[in-house]
Amino acid sequence: MKCDERTLLLYAVTDRYWTGRQTLAKQVRECLEGGATMIQLREKEMEEDAFEKEAEEIKAICREYGVPFIVNDNVEVAMRCGADGVHVGQRDMEAGEVRKKIGSHRILGVSAQTVEQAVLAQQRGADYLGVGSVFPTSTKLDADAVSLETLRQICAAVSIPVVAIGGITEENVTLLKGSGIAGAAVVSAVFGAPDIRLAAGRLKEKLLPIAAGSQERRMI
Repeated sequence: MKCDERTLLLYAVTDRYWTGRQTLAKQVRECLEGGATMIQLREKEMEEDAFEKEAEEIKAICREYGVPFIVNDNVEVAMRCGADGVHVGQRDMEAGEVRKKIGSHRILGVSAQTVEQAVLAQQRGADYLGVGSVFPTSTKLDADAVSLETLRQICAAVSIPVVAIGGITEENVTLLKGSGIAGAAVVSAVFGAPDIRLAAGRLKEKLLPIAAGSQERRMI
């Protein structure tokens, strides 16, 4: 399964911090019911065997909804569990090496904070870029800040879709209008909400006109 701009509209990234008494699988299902268009499994502390077992479970749920399933950082787990793709940061495996490992049929997402990083990632085989942090975030305290102007410059410099990430909420997402993004990647705005299904649906509704404007510009 390959990605396109429509599958990047509402990109939900998991975070075990928000599970509480729920299972992560239940949260992911609620998120998909609300309209999430892509799911990324992000586990930085879990043992690899447990991570792979969890990846299999989340992948199966994504298959039910016809939504791409992405594994963060761990290329080997992504390949063994049959994930649709992998997302890597600037401190992880180099994008070109990842592409060689996963082949041409899997999705490759790469984090970028500058135009130079974005252009290089595209040249090395990235299918989409995750750019941020566009707003302050408590989810990833070491994330570098990216101004809205830099976000616009990155979107203009590459031909692959760009997803904004970092501190995005229902209240501030409209500030991204006109930036050129294909969608937004969110964590706490969905998984930290009292009603995950409702939060996903409301955020997706606000993203639709923002992404539609980006698609129109690409067609000109």
